[in-house]
Amino acid sequence: MIAFFYETDFLIPNEELWKKWILSAVEKEGFQTDEINYIFCDDEYLLQINIEYLQHDYYTDVIGFQYSEGNSLSGDIYISIDRIRENAIENNVSFEKELARVIIHGILHFMNYKDKTDEQAVEMRNIEDKYLSFFDEIN
Repeated sequence: MIAFFYETDFLIPNEELWKKWILSAVEKEGFQTDEINYIFCDDEYLLQINIEYLQHDYYTDVIGFQYSEGNSLSGDIYISIDRIRENAIENNVSFEKELARVIIHGILHFMNYKDKTDEQAVEMRNIEDKYLSFFDEIN
């Protein structure tokens, strides 16, 4: 099950389409979902989570807390809509495309993809691009 929650005035359009896309990516990677919660918030909300739980005092676009065991994914993924808007402008992409990138990025971490090293970051970006192309097809 995938659920969307809102701690800001943003609402994701056509939630069912987005959920279908996320589930498709999870299944293609050989996983299934148990309970995945996406929480959309603003910069200050996510900054407080970053400070309190990760001891990082800086803004970020996404933070995930994974509760998974085995191939059944479970967790909470917090996404700053403020960061998405700024990143979209900086990267010269649409808001929707940047939102999709961050949504898939968060759940890829739950599927054991890392991005700490340059090599891992390249692999992560490649797999993000793969699923973004699928999003374009269904959108």
